[in-house]
Amino acid sequence: MVGLCCVLLGGVATPAHAASGVPPVTGPIVREFDPPDQPWLAGHRGIDLLAAAGSPVVAVLPGRVTFAGRIAGAGVVVVLHGDTRTTYEPVTSAVRVGDQVVGGQRLGVLEAGHHCASGPCLHLGWLRGQTYLDPSTLFTTGGLRLLPGGSAEVAERLAEQRGTQLGSGLAPGLLLRPVPGAIGSEFGMRFHPILHRWRMHAGVDLHADCGDAIRAAAAGVVIGRSFDSASGNRLSVDHGVVGGHRVVTIYMHASEYSVRVGERVRRGQVIGRVGDTGWATGCHLHLGVTLDGKAVDPAGFL
Repeated sequence: MVGLCCVLLGGVATPAHAASGVPPVTGPIVREFDPPDQPWLAGHRGIDLLAAAGSPVVAVLPGRVTFAGRIAGAGVVVVLHGDTRTTYEPVTSAVRVGDQVVGGQRLGVLEAGHHCASGPCLHLGWLRGQTYLDPSTLFTTGGLRLLPGGSAEVAERLAEQRGTQLGSGLAPGLLLRPVPGAIGSEFGMRFHPILHRWRMHAGVDLHADCGDAIRAAAAGVVIGRSFDSASGNRLSVDHGVVGGHRVVTIYMHASEYSVRVGERVRRGQVIGRVGDTGWATGCHLHLGVTLDGKAVDPAGFL
């Protein structure tokens, strides 16, 4: 995605949008929108959808083709929809600049240049000006769908692979980093800065400034919100069963949380603000992860 990032680099937003478009390919979303907190930071400014090379790629919404060519060796198609535009990569184009297209109309075929963990996939972007939006809100993927041959096997293989990764404690990208800062204190035994004795640190401390936004590491349901002298303001989010393991994230020391128990949250949604409540020597975020109720090192999933 180097080409698009260089040409279209900008901020990121995730507005509410009524799903009115059609999926660009028939395969499932295998990598979600993962916006960075700042435009110059690393992130995933779109979504990846699994599909076989040579599969038709269609326009998500009606619009006008404003680019159909190659960037950094990859075929790219850009379609303008009023004040927003969608980008499709890598695609061998079947349309020309100036063509008017309707939702579901064929733009070209998927090239083999962009690979996900399970095979070729399409990268779909959506922008308003220089601001990136979440393309998954443009269409629904629920309900009965006809998928390409082998999709069930691909899904089973992905689930098995994810389960193996989770069990090993190493599944990079499974969780979004809730704040952009680096890890300041790692998972494991450490000399506690306040208690001045060796103690298990069941999570990681991430550098952040007071008041910085805390974002949900993945979609899920808030199952706990409390305060205690050690954790300060504490929040727990259940992300359901992933690869055969129940995943829960835990956030500590916030100044406040903006979500309630029972509320569903989206990946990347702001759920609170960084603080220094509880046993903390300064503002930071403590992130914990449990698999099936057992604390594991969050660093392997970021």
